[in-house]
Amino acid sequence: MRGESRHVPSRPDRMSDPAVKRTARQPAAGPSAAAAGRPAPRREGRAPRPGGPAEADRVSKVLEPVVRSAGLDLESVRVAAAGRRRLLRVVVDADGGPSLDDIALLSRSLSAELDSSGVMGETAYTLEVSSPGVGRPLTEPRHWRRAHGRLVRVPLAPAAPGGPETIQGRVIGAGPATVTLEIDGQQRDFGYQELGPGQVQVEFGGGAGLSAGHDEPADEGEPDGH
Repeated sequence: MRGESRHVPSRPDRMSDPAVKRTARQPAAGPSAAAAGRPAPRREGRAPRPGGPAEADRVSKVLEPVVRSAGLDLESVRVAAAGRRRLLRVVVDADGGPSLDDIALLSRSLSAELDSSGVMGETAYTLEVSSPGVGRPLTEPRHWRRAHGRLVRVPLAPAAPGGPETIQGRVIGAGPATVTLEIDGQQRDFGYQELGPGQVQVEFGGGAGLSAGHDEPADEGEPDGH
């Protein structure tokens, strides 16, 4: 399935957090044979039923090498129904955050890979590629590393000393095994196994945490109308 590449400029959301969320969309693709009035040929071995975790996992395996070759991390893949089409949402990230050009180039590469692999089957779909917003939970060491300088709220795991409880602090450092938080002026080290999913907190007025990581307004790409 093929469609012309078109990227819609992002528009800031006035009510959003200062985290960057950059988005590029590809128009919905559909079989050219059907567009010409001929029945589309069935591809053997393709996904018979759209949507669901199984399809997302199958698409992830196809797209991850492309994302990795672009120097980015594949954070999530979701396939959702959108009328008669499907919406394929791909979230990627990198240290410092991917630029709009990174997102646009990757979107075209992923679209080409989807076309050549046929992993999305014959149903028309729209591809959306974006970077994660502030709502993404911090669950991996790289997430904590990229939240350096940000204020976070995180539950302690039940097995952690004094847990379960929720703590709040600023990310000072994050290594392979531990993260350092500044809590009430004191630095404390936590193993990742001691922490649940962290949540970056919204700060206004030029807080110290805004100088690190994503510090532009979050935005959403507008649907391309296909």
